[in-house]
Amino acid sequence: MGKYQARICGDVIAARAKGLPGDGPAHRDTANDRGAPQVIFTDPQVCAVGRTEAQARADGFAVRAVEYDLGAVIGAKLQAEGYTGWAKLVVDEDRRVLLGATFVGPAVVDLLHSATIAVTSEVPLDELWHAVPVFPTTSEIWLSLLLEYGL
Repeated sequence: MGKYQARICGDVIAARAKGLPGDGPAHRDTANDRGAPQVIFTDPQVCAVGRTEAQARADGFAVRAVEYDLGAVIGAKLQAEGYTGWAKLVVDEDRRVLLGATFVGPAVVDLLHSATIAVTSEVPLDELWHAVPVFPTTSEIWLSLLLEYGL
């Protein structure tokens, strides 16, 4: 997060040094508004981006949460014998975009950047459906979660 904020600050300074306004879309810190990624490097790993279900409801969103057992994903089963984990998406039902995502399990941090892109870019679920997960990997959780949602 510090690197992100330093990049924004540097862009503003550089724009102003060139005599430009420095207040365009690239010069605003928006990660906090939509959710910066967070990781707890424990065993298993815990990572999240965006709002939790409770935060989204408190912020007034019409929310639907979708959960799925990561251990049931073929790619996760191939990663490690007895793989266990959990995934959860928080969906804004009015706009059908992700407000947040949480993953718990071995090596789930590798799922976080795709979730961060989906949350911060507000990718519609109908578009996210066409992002084909690599087979056989844990990233297949995306397909499982979207199927669980009803796509």
